[in-house]
Amino acid sequence: MVLMMNKIIFRNAISSDWNHIAQLLQEAKLPLDGARDHLDHFVLAIKDETLIGCAGLEVYGEYALLRSVAVSAGERGKGLGIKLTREILERAKEKHLRHIVLLTETAPNFFPKFGFRIIKRDDAPALVKESVEFKGVCCESAVTMRLDF
Repeated sequence: MVLMMNKIIFRNAISSDWNHIAQLLQEAKLPLDGARDHLDHFVLAIKDETLIGCAGLEVYGEYALLRSVAVSAGERGKGLGIKLTREILERAKEKHLRHIVLLTETAPNFFPKFGFRIIKRDDAPALVKESVEFKGVCCESAVTMRLDF
């Protein structure tokens, strides 16, 4: 699906997007481990044929891990992170996912506006805890949050 807003196109990622996604994630200091395996659940924000943002899901049954919400430096502070998060959560609903979990070290104040609440890391669903992020990529000090639809 392609959605256009103010000259920004939101579209699904494809395998040939990986190098650009990886560069954006590295610039945002977000982990790459495991992301490529879940590209079919990533949404991209494209402006003038340039990747300016992304957000991804790792799907585990009715659960998903929200990851890799990143906006390029030149586009930060313009509301794109909000639009990307809304877009990926809408796609999660369309996939009939019921619970979204995330880990964050830098944005614990950003996600509550979407309904996420802080939970104990140990209270995350067992299926989600099998993800690469939970198994070590994302440090123990990360805040764990959950949204239920």
